[in-house]
Amino acid sequence: MSGGAGLSIILVNFNDRPHLGACLESVRAATESLSAEIILVDNHSEDGSPEFVRETFPWVELIANDRNSGFAKANNAGIRASSGRFILFLNTDTVVPPDSLAALVAELKQRPEAGAIGPALVRENSSFQVSFGKDIGFFAELRQKLFLNPYYKMALRFSHKVRSVGWLSGACLLVRRDAAGAAGLFDENFFIYFEDLDLCRRIRNLGLELLYDPAVKVVHLGGATTAARKSRSRLFYRESQLYYYEKHGAGLSVFLLRIYLRFSLLGMKLFGFRTAEDRALLARLEEKISGRR
Repeated sequence: MSGGAGLSIILVNFNDRPHLGACLESVRAATESLSAEIILVDNHSEDGSPEFVRETFPWVELIANDRNSGFAKANNAGIRASSGRFILFLNTDTVVPPDSLAALVAELKQRPEAGAIGPALVRENSSFQVSFGKDIGFFAELRQKLFLNPYYKMALRFSHKVRSVGWLSGACLLVRRDAAGAAGLFDENFFIYFEDLDLCRRIRNLGLELLYDPAVKVVHLGGATTAARKSRSRLFYRESQLYYYEKHGAGLSVFLLRIYLRFSLLGMKLFGFRTAEDRALLARLEEKISGRR
């Protein structure tokens, strides 16, 4: 782990101390054969995460924000503080096997036509998560969720070949620095969710491929930082989804999504939004859906 690293690993943390230890220990083991720097951007956690990292993992470069700036903005801060030719975006609720990062770097080095690569994401019970797909749009999402996701969860167990895909999950995403820079880094209009899909799309627009490597498996618990605030997370998800559609989608997809979101919010209101912050976010989303912003 040294300056002028070939690989920069960027993690964004928000109140996820329970998973930090296992994640960072796995990163330490996985970078023993690599010239790597590890940067953790903490989004004003209140669970003692910054202190824990300073005391237990002094080799991690810590950037402690004075507020929760969101996932996209925090990742961009990590990028600007990094120096590696390759950048790995990694969630704090992951565990990377010892040889996984070296394998991803080696594959991307061999494929100059590719701008990014992602591994297979699996749960603790080794079941596969769907961490890639084709283009995002209203009908494409329906097809993915209703048909492709169930199929992939079974088929991926027998898949071993690297494939070109339309998007990759940001939970573990290795990107060429020059590709990320040419694409304009993360769009900070996304607070959380869809920022990885948006970056992948802009990398593809550069004429570069996105690769999915099922031979490399990374454990991903999923939803660790949002589980405590499910209602708010759902609102952020829908807000980011709408922004992504408006930025990239055809008019029909945006129109259909707005109709769907109106009914979706009616259902969400039945669960209630207890805090003033949740209610303000709900009102903001309703304005965006109606086009009154």
